[in-house]
Amino acid sequence: MSNPDATEKKLIGINGSPGICIGKAYLVDKEGVDLVEKYYITKDNLQNEINRFKAAAKNARDELVAIIDDTPEDLRQHAYILEAQVALAKDKMLYGRTIETIEKESVNAEWALKKVVSNVKKMFRDIPAPYLRERVTDIVHVSDRIMRNLVGVKDVNIADIDKRVILVAHDLSPADTSRIQLERIKGFITDRGGKASHTGIIAQTLGIPSVLGLENATDIIKTDDIIIVDGTTGLIIIHPTDETLVEYEEQKTAYEKYKAAINRRSDLPAITKDGFRLPVLGNIELPEEIVSVIDHGGDGIGLFRTEFLYLSRNNFPSENELFDRYKDVVEVMAPKPVTIRTLDIKGDKTLPYLSDPDETNPALGLRAIRFCLKRPDIFKAQLKATLRVAALGNVRLMFPMISSCEEIHEAKKHLKEVENSLKKEGVLFKSNIQIGIMIEVPSAVIMADAMAEIVDFFSIGTNDLIQYSLAIDRGNKQVAHLYNPLNPAVIRMLKHVVDVGRKKGIKVCMCGEMAGDPFNIPILLGLGINELSMNPQSIPSVKNTIRALDAKTCRLFVKEVLKMTTTEAVMNLVTDKYGDLLSK
Repeated sequence: MSNPDATEKKLIGINGSPGICIGKAYLVDKEGVDLVEKYYITKDNLQNEINRFKAAAKNARDELVAIIDDTPEDLRQHAYILEAQVALAKDKMLYGRTIETIEKESVNAEWALKKVVSNVKKMFRDIPAPYLRERVTDIVHVSDRIMRNLVGVKDVNIADIDKRVILVAHDLSPADTSRIQLERIKGFITDRGGKASHTGIIAQTLGIPSVLGLENATDIIKTDDIIIVDGTTGLIIIHPTDETLVEYEEQKTAYEKYKAAINRRSDLPAITKDGFRLPVLGNIELPEEIVSVIDHGGDGIGLFRTEFLYLSRNNFPSENELFDRYKDVVEVMAPKPVTIRTLDIKGDKTLPYLSDPDETNPALGLRAIRFCLKRPDIFKAQLKATLRVAALGNVRLMFPMISSCEEIHEAKKHLKEVENSLKKEGVLFKSNIQIGIMIEVPSAVIMADAMAEIVDFFSIGTNDLIQYSLAIDRGNKQVAHLYNPLNPAVIRMLKHVVDVGRKKGIKVCMCGEMAGDPFNIPILLGLGINELSMNPQSIPSVKNTIRALDAKTCRLFVKEVLKMTTTEAVMNLVTDKYGDLLSK
């Protein structure tokens, strides 16, 4: 029942995990960690202060190990997240630099840790890829746990909550979310975090509604307040009226029926009403996520982001280590395809064991294929591991952020050298595997006809392509509203790439977030995209949408779309033509 004395209030955040939940708020109090004062340590007491920090870091690691041991079976696939945090608790970037700061500046451990984390946050801030940028939250979670041990603040155990509530927190770490009891916790909302954060990933696995990045929810919401969480749109309603409660109860029931129906049919192929089959694959970041792709009916792996195998380590993985991790994916998915993308990383911004000069604009700097071509030793280890694992299944190789034909030629030259090397070693491998490139910068769109002559497939990375083409940083709240995949310029670029692919006889795939939104499917189907790849949780709804469409009608529809000159006009056209179908 709503509170008649309270006024209904709405907050907008980031949709973390879809669905609707209604219930009482439960505020998770984590005060005391941020309130740190600076004081100086005498030379005689410096070693004691360092030992105090080491003890706090060890306690933090021990706590995380205990949580891993108690992780429920359905979340075991995400144990790697907590294992990475255990490693971070003794990582040079966090652990080592804090000890250095205590020694050099003669300051207390709390202040040194706070300073180091502040510097790390600045270091990660300019990373263009959101899933990499969000990794700084893991460092913050680990530092918070160490800080709680330093200042003596007791950790909140989510597992001890014994009532049906919606969690409201400044932040929830992966350790917190892994202890959520589904029979008690309906959903959660946080001030911090984003869609690509590990907390968001676990929320999607749990299948409970969540909204992240609300900034000030913990200042506004009190324990026992009635709230509605709409994880699909990112909307929070506090003190809803009776009318609003009725409306959202109906939406909740409808959504749960829809979700159950599409999940039951997720293993069926995505074939349009007129018989056109569109493969729908999953994007993964770590081998453990293949379980989610299979469970959601994925037709393979359209994007294996290998950079996560390089994070939370003290050195570069060897060829054999990469081979073993790739093998875990390829053998399980066989005979379905696995597309392994080579390293797309900005070395000095994300790898503490690699020291390169700082760049003022890393989004336009030494990243992805540019970094790999500058470091052929690192690149060749990836290529050798990929060719070796290709002998065990259906493997495709993909180069990221290609901006010129020269880069493709140079990458293929390294690949040829690797083949010769493997022959000499007498190692089992497969040559002549399919080679593709990411189309994610405007120059690749312009040169698509020439590039199609020297590769086997294109994969359009809409996340970066939209950002670079429209000159919009979608992490910047001032301009993020301008970032829209249905901008007419974006659609025209997609058409050009697809037309080139058709003319040259090569497959055109899409692995950016645009592919995972059912609202975009009539246009993507009409343009003639050959394959879609997305977050595994999006697969059932996208397949369901494809099955409800007619490919020929979509092709005619796209001709109308291409006449539009504004984003709003395109969106209105989709809504007018397919709104009823897409809202089901």
